[in-house]
Amino acid sequence: MSSDDEFNSEDLAKIEGFDWDEANIVKNREKHGVEPKESEEVFFNTPLIFLKDPKHSTGNERRFGVLGKTNTGRRLEIYFTVRNKRIRVIASWDMNRKSRIVYIAQEEQEKKQKRGEYT
Repeated sequence: MSSDDEFNSEDLAKIEGFDWDEANIVKNREKHGVEPKESEEVFFNTPLIFLKDPKHSTGNERRFGVLGKTNTGRRLEIYFTVRNKRIRVIASWDMNRKSRIVYIAQEEQEKKQKRGEYT
């Protein structure tokens, strides 16, 4: 990976799949109403905003986050680790207001770039 506390699109390109823990599947489904398929979809859609998660990282396991959207446009905030080139989702929930503001700003920026507008 790019560094101990960062994860980016270059790292994502090296990922070979997902590794699901049954307890996390149940937790995300029951507590947040998020299905594994939805979490996986986020990693294949744009924009995808990468987050650091030093608070939950330990010496032997780094945690990261992303803001992204599902194929149906549901905006999710996801926290995960990487084990053996596989993403292991720890938690996934609908973005809160602050995260949505950041994400929508990035969406707008990307739309402008596609139209050839630069800020």
